[in-house]
Amino acid sequence: MEPLLKQSRSLCPFLKKTAPSTLRALSTSSSPSAGGGTMSNLQIVAKRCPVMSKALAVQSVRSASFGRRAASVSSIQKRNIVVPSKAVNFNTSNPAHAQAADLEDIHRKVGVFDSANPDKPVCPHGQAAMHAAKLAGKLTPVNGARVTRPSKVFEKVQCTAKFDYEGFYQNEIDKKHADKSYRYFNNINRLAKDFPQAHLDTPDKLVTAWCSNDYLGMGRNPEVLKAMHETLDMYGAGAGGTRNISGHNKHAIELEASLAKLHSKDAALVFSSCFVANDATLATLGSKMPDCVFLSDSLNHSSMIQGIRHSGAKKMVFKHNDVADLEAKLASLPLHVPKIIAFESVYSMCGSIGPIEEIQDLAEKYGALTFLDEVHAVGMYGPHGAGVAEHLDWEAHAAGKPKGTIMDRIDIITGTLGKAYGCVGGYIAGSARFVDTIRSLAPGFIFTTSLPPATMAGATAAIEYQYANSADRIKQQEHVAIVKDALEKRDFPVIPNPSHIVPVLVGNAALARKASDMLLENHGIYVQAINYPTVPKGQERLRITPTPGHTRPFREQLYAALEDVWTTLELKRTSDWALEGGLCGVGVPEAKPEPIWTPEQLAGGSAKKAEEVVMKTGRSVEKTILEKEMGVASGVVA
Repeated sequence: MEPLLKQSRSLCPFLKKTAPSTLRALSTSSSPSAGGGTMSNLQIVAKRCPVMSKALAVQSVRSASFGRRAASVSSIQKRNIVVPSKAVNFNTSNPAHAQAADLEDIHRKVGVFDSANPDKPVCPHGQAAMHAAKLAGKLTPVNGARVTRPSKVFEKVQCTAKFDYEGFYQNEIDKKHADKSYRYFNNINRLAKDFPQAHLDTPDKLVTAWCSNDYLGMGRNPEVLKAMHETLDMYGAGAGGTRNISGHNKHAIELEASLAKLHSKDAALVFSSCFVANDATLATLGSKMPDCVFLSDSLNHSSMIQGIRHSGAKKMVFKHNDVADLEAKLASLPLHVPKIIAFESVYSMCGSIGPIEEIQDLAEKYGALTFLDEVHAVGMYGPHGAGVAEHLDWEAHAAGKPKGTIMDRIDIITGTLGKAYGCVGGYIAGSARFVDTIRSLAPGFIFTTSLPPATMAGATAAIEYQYANSADRIKQQEHVAIVKDALEKRDFPVIPNPSHIVPVLVGNAALARKASDMLLENHGIYVQAINYPTVPKGQERLRITPTPGHTRPFREQLYAALEDVWTTLELKRTSDWALEGGLCGVGVPEAKPEPIWTPEQLAGGSAKKAEEVVMKTGRSVEKTILEKEMGVASGVVA
C-alpha cells in the first residue's frame, strides 16, 4: 500500500492529508451500504473526494463489466494502461456509472498512457484517478464482506492453536540473556545497626553495600526511626485509600509543607514514587497544554521519557547538557507555543551536572517552562539539602534570601524521598496553581493509594533533619573525594564528574556482571553492574556510592577487591582506555571537572579551615580528612 500512497499523494488531496494508519483502519472496518450489504469505511469516506469518488466508480464499473477473473485481455491492457482500449457498455441508469463513463471517455480521448511511452502527455487528473483506482482495488472488500486484515506475522502461517503466552515470555527473557542485559537481583538485607553492611539470605552472610542510594544513611537515622515508630503505633500501617478518599491526613499536609519550604516554592505534592511523579506530571501537562512541545535532555531518566511519551505531545531531544543545541531547537519553535524543558541536576549513571542556570536563561528567553529533576541531589547539595539549584546560590540560601535565585526561577522541581532521605516516595514543587492543576488532573496521583502515615512522618523528619544539619552531606562528600582520588591513583577507570557518583567503566556487559559477582562472592562487597538500557551498550560500569558510613577499613577492603577483580578479569585500566582514544571521559586528557562542593563549603564556610583541608604543605586531601575520621554525624560513625 505504501508505494501506491507515495505515488498518489502529490496529486490526490485525500491521500495527501490521510495518514497510512488511518487508511488501514478505514479499510479494515465496514458499515452498511445504501444498496444493501456492507462497504468499507474507506470507500465511504473516499466518495467525498472528487478524485477518489470517480476512481471508485471506474473501478466498480470495470469489476461489473469485465469481472475479476477475465479470461482474456487486450494487448494494450496488458501494458497496464489506465483505460480499456475499447469502449465499455455504460448504458445504465446509475448516475455514478454515468459519471464514470464520462470520465473514462474523456481520459481515453485525451490519452492516458503507461510508463512504456513516456513521451506522450498524461492527464494529471487521470493519473491521480489511476493510482487511486489501484489503491481502491487493493482495499475494496471482496463481495462486500467485512474485512479484518491480519498482521503480516499471521498471514504467513495458518493459526491452528491458541497463542503461546508462556513461549512469548520465554522468548523475551532469552533475548535479554542473549544480549547480556538480563537483570539479576541479589538478596541484600541492609542492617540498620551495622550500616553500611547487609546480609545475604541468612544473617551470618555479611557483605558491605557500596551501591546504595541511601546516600546519607538516613534510613537508620534515630530521629527518622523514632518518628516512624510513634506514628506507626498510633495510626497503623496503611493510609486507608487514595488522598481524596481517606489518605489525606496531617502527615501528608506536614510533609508537603516541609517540601515547599525546602525548595522555597508555594506548594508541593507527594506521590508514591518520583517515577510516578515525573510520569504523571509530564503526561498531564503535555496532554492538556495545546500544541505543547517537550525539549528533553538525551540522558533523561526513563520516568521523564515515559511521561513525555504518555502525553502524546511533540518531543525534541537535545544533546546531553548542550545548551547550544537546546537553543537551536527552542529558536525553531514559535514563541506562543507552550514549551517544557525537562532535564536533571545530577545524572545518576555518569555523575554529570546539568547547566541549570544556562537552561533557565534560555527558558525565559524563549518562553518555556523548566522541569528540573533533583532526585539524586536533594539532601546532598545546598546549605539546606534542597539540591544543586540551591547549591549554586549557596550564600543567598544560607542567609535565608531565596528570592531571585536560580532555584526560585525554576518553574517545577521534582525529587524523591527514597534516596538521600532514606524513606520512599516522590514529589513535585512549584506554584500553587501548578500543583493544584496536577492534583486535580493527574491520574497517577488521583487513583494511587496514599503513602502510609509512618512513611510520611519519617520522610518529614528526614527533611527537617537535613534542612538544619549539613554534617552528613559534608562527610559524604569527603569520602567521595577520598575514594575517587584513591581509585584514580590506582589507574581504575573512574568516569570523571563533579558529583558524588563514582562510576567505574568496564565497557562490556558480560565482564561487568562477572566483576560484580566476583566482588560479592569472593570479597563480600556488593556493587551492582549497570548495563543496557540504563546505559548504552559498550559503556557498562560499576556504580559506587560512598556514604558517611564507608570509613577507612571499608575503603581499603574495596581497593584491594577491585585490584583482584581487575587483574583476574584483565579489565581495562584508565591507561588502556587512553590508548584507544578514551571513552566517557576516561582516558581523555583534562576531562576531570572540579567538584561542585568547594573546599570552603566543605569546611562549613570557613576559608581558613578550607585551606587546612587542601593546602597544608605535603598533605593530601585524603590524609587531612583521615585525621578527622572518628567524628560522629547523625548516629553514623565516620
